[in-house]
Amino acid sequence: MIAFHAALALLIQVAVQPESGEAHLKNIRQLTFGGQNAEAYFSASGKLLIFQRTGTQEKCDQMYVIGTDGKGLKRVSDGKGRTTCGYFYDRDRRIFYASTEAVDTSCPPRPDYSQGYVWALYPYDIYTAKPDGSDKHPLTHNRVYTAEGTLSYDQKRIVFTSLKGGDLDIYTMNVDGSDSRQLTHTLGYDGGPYFSPDGKMIVYRAFHPETAADTAEYESLLKQNLVRPSRMDIWVMNSDGSNQRMVIHVPGPSFAPYFHPDGKRIIFASNFKHPEGLNFDLYLVNVDGTGLEQITTSSGFDAFPMFSPNGKQLVWISGRGRKVEHESNVFIADWVEHP
Repeated sequence: MIAFHAALALLIQVAVQPESGEAHLKNIRQLTFGGQNAEAYFSASGKLLIFQRTGTQEKCDQMYVIGTDGKGLKRVSDGKGRTTCGYFYDRDRRIFYASTEAVDTSCPPRPDYSQGYVWALYPYDIYTAKPDGSDKHPLTHNRVYTAEGTLSYDQKRIVFTSLKGGDLDIYTMNVDGSDSRQLTHTLGYDGGPYFSPDGKMIVYRAFHPETAADTAEYESLLKQNLVRPSRMDIWVMNSDGSNQRMVIHVPGPSFAPYFHPDGKRIIFASNFKHPEGLNFDLYLVNVDGTGLEQITTSSGFDAFPMFSPNGKQLVWISGRGRKVEHESNVFIADWVEHP
């Protein structure tokens, strides 16, 4: 198996044919091979990606950087704890990501699925480091779930999700960790936030329990540091937290929203056509909820989309062509605005 993965690593990138109906995607390339790779995000230069990876050499998610040409794969976290949600900032001179190492440097256990499919709310804090992983220090000191951080286009504010107030809410802070401000206050999961290109809006996923039974289950799971991601909708709000409104509501979970470069549309992942399964695809929708358009059509998992800084490429995570169950890899394609 080690030799198998070593051989795959030498491939650097592989051309992949688009599925029928994927007219917006051209020149698709697979950049990683094997394991579970997730949440690949562009550097400001558009030449690098930072993402989390497990299942090849690590038992726990660790942060990696790779070139958009598939070259230079390198681990940039130090192997302590579990890491997630990496991002470049300071004009690519630094990165930040979330890690559980302040609470425990060992790999935390996976959640108990006896209660159904749940996500574990590990005790992450957000750390900053140089792109090679050196000069690391914490930006937050919450010792509870604090992750899902992304950066404003002007490089001044980080938006993130935290349990520090007792519920899963969205906050912003300066890039040095100061001036933390809570933006959402409704009971439920508000997360996965991203700024719009002009910095005036934030898009995010949300689940707000509406019945007594939903509320009781949500609060019970939260006390166990768990959340059930079976229902989520796409929302937007102003960057100061005002004017919170739902963009689209469809069956099942919709998540990983990101603004189209025009700032008027949102790309996101959803399994609403098969809400009980793992067949997630990417969709594009106007900010007002109109004009829903399907972008990917593969029979497996497609999620975590992000446009390159120049808007000419799309990176996302997909299970297409996987060799083993649950494998997911980083894919990049040229974006065709008008097929």
